[in-house]
Amino acid sequence: MTDLPLPEPLPTLGLMDVDAVENALNRSRASVYRYANTDLNQLNLPYSPKHLNPEIRSHHTDPLLFHPSEVARFAKEVLKIKQVVIEVQNRAPDPTQDLLREILIELQGIHQTLRDRSDF
Repeated sequence: MTDLPLPEPLPTLGLMDVDAVENALNRSRASVYRYANTDLNQLNLPYSPKHLNPEIRSHHTDPLLFHPSEVARFAKEVLKIKQVVIEVQNRAPDPTQDLLREILIELQGIHQTLRDRSDF
């Protein structure tokens, strides 16, 4: 019945945080947490088709992040929203990511130079 365009995933991970899911599903933050497949006593629960399954976390303090396809699946199958649209948008250039990429390239060059020198 309702078209639900999902907002752009988080730029660095391609995942959606709770705020993005809240906006996409037009539900409250409390509802998103209630839908989420989480437990205080266990970190990563097995997949549940009746819940919104977050990505694997390494610690309880890590934020809940959701793959856009999982949010779309949950909206269709559990919330019974007839049509779900995932919008793929071009994101603006990220200067931090560009700088990190340049640093990585420089470090790889240094690593290769050191490796070449140690071969002698």
